Amino acid sequence: MSVSFSAGSVDAVVLDIEGTTSATGFVVDVLYPYARERFGTLLASRGDEPEVARAVAQVRELAGEPDADAGRIEKILHGWVDEDRKATPLKTLQGILWAEGFARGELVSHFYPEVIGVLRGWAAHGVRLYVYSSGSVAAQRAWFTYSPEGSLMELVSGFYDTENAGPKQEADSYRAISAAVGVRADRTLFLSDRPGELDAAREAGWLTVGVRRAGEPCFAAGVGGHPEAFAFDEINLSASASASTSTSRGTA
Repeated sequence: MSVSFSAGSVDAVVLDIEGTTSATGFVVDVLYPYARERFGTLLASRGDEPEVARAVAQVRELAGEPDADAGRIEKILHGWVDEDRKATPLKTLQGILWAEGFARGELVSHFYPEVIGVLRGWAAHGVRLYVYSSGSVAAQRAWFTYSPEGSLMELVSGFYDTENAGPKQEADSYRAISAAVGVRADRTLFLSDRPGELDAAREAGWLTVGVRRAGEPCFAAGVGGHPEAFAFDEINLSASASASTSTSRGTA
């Protein structure tokens, strides 16, 4: 299904990663096990590093276990992974390990086949691209640095996560991003596969498109009344005013 926006009506596109630009299966089957196997070593040997120590303190607070030692912290993290919980300290620690794995060449990120070409086209036409993911900013940067086509960092103007923006299902998080990037809400387009995130973005005044990928966990649930596309090349940001439809205003 094609979704069109009149030329010049979108100044910025904000991208979700998992299930939108990239396969959830890659994250679950490759990245999660990679970090899980290394949590214990990270906590035991690098617990004094400021970023690790801050994340550990956050784990203790969220779990309500102020005296949890490294072994207990590791078990809590494993439980959160099993639940696919979007806890900020979990994402921080995963991000540290993933970034190092990408830098060592042990990991290469995944993008759906059309995504990189479409992003390059949008950027070439002056659309500013941002990322907003539950994964940490460190993980996001590594993801876009170590893609199958090399670094894509020149395409992205900024990265946001649950720590520097807030929870993805709260409208205030999207308002915070608008304030930070200086782009009008009604000229900002959010792409995600999750209806709750799309609802929050729309509440903040953003344009929205739900990206539905066959085989993704949210595919069967639909996109909750938002315009939908099955691939990025079905999203047209340069339609003539006469060709653009009501979907450009965020309605089904």
